[in-house]
Amino acid sequence: MKFLIINGPNLNLLGKREPGIYGQNTYEALCRRLKDFAAAHGSTADCFQSNHEGAILDAIHGADGVYDAIIMNPGAYTHYSYAILDALKAVDAPCIEVHISNVHQREEFRHKSVTAPACVGQICGLGLYGYEAAIGYFLSRETNP
Repeated sequence: MKFLIINGPNLNLLGKREPGIYGQNTYEALCRRLKDFAAAHGSTADCFQSNHEGAILDAIHGADGVYDAIIMNPGAYTHYSYAILDALKAVDAPCIEVHISNVHQREEFRHKSVTAPACVGQICGLGLYGYEAAIGYFLSRETNP
């Protein structure tokens, strides 16, 4: 399988931004980890990060017919980007929404995702492992439809 991993605003600051919540690992370390995990399972993973909503939309649009699945952490766009919701609905690649922290244990505004309805599921609170869990879900679905 071919995976596109999309990360939204501020995820480029992993390791620096609130390490008590998001951990010590850098964004580059996350990408290496996911590429290695995918490769160990006979798959590939491409990472994309942007702080700009339009660039994320372009990445989603570009995934159609190229990637088997999208794994996305929309960051703050989770809570208000109907444009990302619409883009996910417009492509054939299924998506799982991932959040490093447990958004339900944080501020009230983080409890609502407007993008999740376009996703197969949502994983939150498992740290960076959540991305691997999403890949694992799609891999198991591929072998056990």
